[in-house]
Amino acid sequence: MKSLGVDLAAAAAKTAVAVLEWGPAGATLAHLALGVDDQEIVDLFGATDVTGIDCPVGWPDALLPFLTGHLASDAGPVLQHDGIAGRRLLAYRDTDRFVTAQTRLIPLSVSADRLAHPAMRCAVLQAKIAGLHGPQPKDGSGRLAEVYPAASLRIWGLNGRGYKGRGSTETERLAALLAELRAQAPWLDLAGNEARLAGSDDLFDAVVAALTARAVACNLTLRPDAAHAAAAGTEGWIHLPSCGLDGLPD
Repeated sequence: MKSLGVDLAAAAAKTAVAVLEWGPAGATLAHLALGVDDQEIVDLFGATDVTGIDCPVGWPDALLPFLTGHLASDAGPVLQHDGIAGRRLLAYRDTDRFVTAQTRLIPLSVSADRLAHPAMRCAVLQAKIAGLHGPQPKDGSGRLAEVYPAASLRIWGLNGRGYKGRGSTETERLAALLAELRAQAPWLDLAGNEARLAGSDDLFDAVVAALTARAVACNLTLRPDAAHAAAAGTEGWIHLPSCGLDGLPD
């Protein structure tokens, strides 16, 4: 099987993709690219079995009634979100709260942070994919699943802090993190791309997304239970691995 990881940014220049080919002994990095446009992502989606995308695939359910009420000068749905607790329901999805409870990481808000820009692009991508391959469920039960590399790294026991950026400290941290990943996943053949991965946190995150996509395909992630299923179907669901790295190969 082939798993695709997408580290989605608002613009193509910072968008990275990675394709892993899985066999009996492990996985090989078959494709790695930075500066990826929508068409390439859609094409790669069609050529792979499962895609893990590092970007929200939806917005909080509470947000639309709030905005609709505001536009219509209907105070009722607006006043339901008076105060900090109410505004948190507009900023964070059910899956964001679940991730925080499981990992102590707080995902960026899709509606109140710069993450909204990539999410808008992601919504367009989902529409383009739907036109060619059918709509993909937002809960990740199809071929497209939302992933969160920082959470995957934490679950796998890797220190995913301080590696994002272009400073010397961040570069050193990324190189060390890549070495930790290679030590824990000796079955992962990076096909000579070590230097590229050590020089780009976007490329690195795309590989982590592709690894997490493999966990999704193997049913080795935490799925929404009855309490979370409805929200996951509309807001999206971040898939957290339920296994170690050693559980990913055949």
